[in-house]
Amino acid sequence: MASPMRSLFTDPDRYLQSFRLFLKNSTEHQCIQEFMERQLPAVVESIGNGKSAINILSVGGGAGEIDLLILSKVQARYPGVAINNHVIEPSADQIFKYKENVAATSNLENVKFTWHEETAYEYESRMNEEKKSEKWDFIHMIQMLYYVKDVSATIRYFHSLLEEQAKLLIIVVSGTSGWETLWKKYWSSFPSDDLCCCVSSADIKRILDSAGLKCQLHELPSHMDITSCFIEGNKDGEMLLDFLTETCEFSKTASPELKYQVMEELRKPECSQERDGKVLFNNNMSVIVIEP
Repeated sequence: MASPMRSLFTDPDRYLQSFRLFLKNSTEHQCIQEFMERQLPAVVESIGNGKSAINILSVGGGAGEIDLLILSKVQARYPGVAINNHVIEPSADQIFKYKENVAATSNLENVKFTWHEETAYEYESRMNEEKKSEKWDFIHMIQMLYYVKDVSATIRYFHSLLEEQAKLLIIVVSGTSGWETLWKKYWSSFPSDDLCCCVSSADIKRILDSAGLKCQLHELPSHMDITSCFIEGNKDGEMLLDFLTETCEFSKTASPELKYQVMEELRKPECSQERDGKVLFNNNMSVIVIEP
């Protein structure tokens, strides 16, 4: 009999709800923001040397909150220099929010924004069809490589678009995170979906090593409070379980055996730690900075 389980991506509204709950319960955004504040200035130190304009490509820019923080650091390093900021983002809703965020942000007079409502693969295909090969001074891909069909090919393609002093910055979950443990053991038990793959910094490091590409790795400690997942019938807990397993209504559709195994796994030290009566899931991330 076919499993009643279905991918969370088949219900975009529930996915967005669970994603917002994940952000609310985790320190993800704070960790990324802290990295951008403290360490990004060194990353962008030489990307615009001798240039009259700096070209930046945001792959999977979402609603632009992190993009705008990145732009502020580039502006601080190169005051007054023109910046062409191109955004690849498949969601029309996210682009709309991005434009709202731009409208509400001051000091962007020297930044020109161009949005492309398409996936990374669609962008690559369009460039190839149009026989274009635009070069970039800074490309960033933040928490988006889970949504490409061929991670290795995607990295190779965008790396090929780097200028001489440019950088490619990737953020994904760390190979030491609870995600890596959960995925390795249970990914095959969750409903398969072409829209998503499990990829961590360990996988990316292997891809870069085999391609002979140099990189710097920065670990960002992060956690997510999943205490509510262990309270039977708790709506937030059920939604977070959906996000963790990428399964729509996991609590209701998973077999009792699978649900028991996953709940047990989530409590193990490889996935979470218990502190002050809370279960904190290891949401560590990695920042990978790749040279041309």
